[in-house]
Amino acid sequence: MASKRGKPPVGQGPNPDEGPSPDEGFETLYGRLEQTVARLEEGGLTLEESLALYEEGMKLARRCQELLQQAELKVTRLQDQFSSGLGELREEIGEYTPEAEPEPEPAFEQDELPLE
Repeated sequence: MASKRGKPPVGQGPNPDEGPSPDEGFETLYGRLEQTVARLEEGGLTLEESLALYEEGMKLARRCQELLQQAELKVTRLQDQFSSGLGELREEIGEYTPEAEPEPEPAFEQDELPLE
C-alpha cells in the first residue's frame, strides 16, 4: 500500500520493520539515512509515520557512526603499525656502527683544483 506520493509506507522499504543490515556498507546506509531525513523534512506525514521514520533514521545514524568508528580504529592501528615499524628501523640504523675504515685521501689538496 503506497502513500499519497507513491512512496512505500514507512517500514515498507528494502528492510521492512528492520534496522540496518550488518551486510550493508556505509555508503548504502548513509544514502538510506539521507532519504529518511528528506522524507521527514518534506512533511505531510502522520505522527506515526514521522515517529517510525525518526526511529529508522536513528538506527541508521547509529550504524553509520559504528562503521565510522571502526574505520577510524583501523586507520589508527595502521598508523601505529607504520610508526612502530619506523621505530624499529631507526633503532637498527642507530645500532649500526661501521667498522673503522680510513677516510679516502683526496687526490689533490683542498686549496688546489685538479688539472685537466
